[in-house]
Amino acid sequence: MRPTDLDRMAVPGRPTMRGELLLTAVARPDTDTDVYRSSLVRIGPDGPAPWTHGERDTAPAISPDGRWVAFLRATGTDAPQLHVMPAAGGESRRLTDLPLGAGTPVWAPDSRRIAFTARVPEPGRYGTAADGKDAPKPEAEAPRRITRFDYRLDGEGFLRDRPYRLFVVDTETGDTLGADDLSPLTDATVSVGDLAWTPDSTGVVVVAPRDWDAEESLHDDLYLVRVDGGDGPELLVRSAGSVSSPVVTSDGAVYFYSTAFDGFDPVARNTGLWVTSLSDRTAPRRLTDAETVGCEASAGPPAVRDDDVLVAVRHRGAVELRSVAKDATEAALDDLPLLAGERAAVRSFTVDGDRIALVQAGPEDTGEIVLLEGGSARVLTDFSASLREAGIRPMEEVTATAPDGYPVHGWVVKPEGDGPHPVLLVVHGGPFAQYEWSLFDEAQVYASAGYLVVLPNPRGSAGYGESHARAVVGALGTVDADDVLALLDAVSTRPDADADRVGVMGGSYGGFMTGWLAAHHGHRFRAAWSERAVNAWDSFTGSSDIGWYFTGAYVGDDVDEQRRRSPLTYADRITIPFAVVHSEQDWRCPLEQAQRMFVALKKSGCETEMLVFPGEGHELTRSGRPRHRLQRFEAVLEWWQRHLPVS
Repeated sequence: MRPTDLDRMAVPGRPTMRGELLLTAVARPDTDTDVYRSSLVRIGPDGPAPWTHGERDTAPAISPDGRWVAFLRATGTDAPQLHVMPAAGGESRRLTDLPLGAGTPVWAPDSRRIAFTARVPEPGRYGTAADGKDAPKPEAEAPRRITRFDYRLDGEGFLRDRPYRLFVVDTETGDTLGADDLSPLTDATVSVGDLAWTPDSTGVVVVAPRDWDAEESLHDDLYLVRVDGGDGPELLVRSAGSVSSPVVTSDGAVYFYSTAFDGFDPVARNTGLWVTSLSDRTAPRRLTDAETVGCEASAGPPAVRDDDVLVAVRHRGAVELRSVAKDATEAALDDLPLLAGERAAVRSFTVDGDRIALVQAGPEDTGEIVLLEGGSARVLTDFSASLREAGIRPMEEVTATAPDGYPVHGWVVKPEGDGPHPVLLVVHGGPFAQYEWSLFDEAQVYASAGYLVVLPNPRGSAGYGESHARAVVGALGTVDADDVLALLDAVSTRPDADADRVGVMGGSYGGFMTGWLAAHHGHRFRAAWSERAVNAWDSFTGSSDIGWYFTGAYVGDDVDEQRRRSPLTYADRITIPFAVVHSEQDWRCPLEQAQRMFVALKKSGCETEMLVFPGEGHELTRSGRPRHRLQRFEAVLEWWQRHLPVS
């Protein structure tokens, strides 16, 4: 895969299925127009066929009676709006015209109403008028008065002047409804999300911050909001920590994901499956074991069947679809039957009767639709055929042993030829994340350029048990660094690896590790590429959107210890060429993290340069503007060709 092959990456979204109708949205970056395009696709026995032809159509949802399809459509620079069309095909009808757009549609059981959330801005902000005056330009808006820690979020912006509020729209109305036509069911003091209807279509279960967001909290709870207004939100579940993705069954059981923690310490905790009752409000029961089962909530809500519940679980680089018995209590991973995702990554899934449709990504694709039916699995699509034609380099599993005897797991992505090839050690972000049994575009680009790419999952990573993840709490740069170097040592003995020509790179936590290794083990590397990094925990605490709790949870609140755990403290030890790469609007690891490191390296005489991407946030490499992603790839390869040339 070459940088210019970005346009070949077709990524299917969450599927929706009723009867013979199976739909998904397929998104592609378009570097010519510098946008992401997405349309709805129908998946049939003969493969995919176009269903809609909008610029950015996403989030399809088929009504329970199978007659209608709701989805979001965005055109040009406009925000996505809610549309509905007949399931048999035909013209779509626009339902909303809201200034900041509408969120994912959720059908009521009566197949007549749709619940969704939408950001409602304060008058005079985000292009809205106030006091009879025209909408001011962003730079002319009134100042924001900020009184809380949780006032902004990377990739989203400021939060408290445009909360997500709950709306319900009747699809039988013939009009397009604007902000003056729709009344939100929740107030402006809180943002709500993750909607689920009650079986009688009279209420919507929502996720909201604890105590209806009265003060800063990392805890979420479940609330019931009556569609007819009622007496306001009703507390349904007070969670053990955070909560997401509720599902309400016809008999009133409420299944949801939750992560248990106290106070402001949510890091490196496995998310579990829980259940309670809508009627008698029994204390929630945890169905899955906290140590061995980490549910992947981003794959979608739990899917409830007759006797079990389906969830996606992270496991040694895979994201597996597993079955959890309804009567289980803290069941361990080995007790959960595996349905799909072995040596693959289940991105999303849906259930209709005894059939399961899922998006599953593997080492040679970005995700295909797989249908599980009658005990067999059929792959229905080949969205990544174009990528494979361009060339996909193979992944190979590798293991090693750390100095303290701990097992280390990871992969190499192999370039063409026998080598020996220069080696790139690439550390993932998080640290509570994992490299997976799936196509990783960055590793593919580097391997196609001639580098042997090493992808470690050191202690601190997800998918290997909660104890593995929490081994770095209060100990960043210790056993995680040992694990990364142990896997590099194991790879360096391979005949296709040039152990004398090694580079190190990574982003976010991976950028932290890049700086840490360059300072403490720089003799092992020819150069370093540190991206969107945490370089200084003391300033990260006050500048990052999550710094007010994240630093304390991982490093502690002692400023001296924060500095001991900061690559910036040891910048004068770095002597290898060091690239500092950042996004201008990164609020997760703010730009000052790069600026401080760059200045320290320049002052110490290190060969360094800083590359700053305008208008981008922390997620540049995954969802940044297509042209910036292409330019970044070109810059990475130019850097390594300069300092770690491939013959």
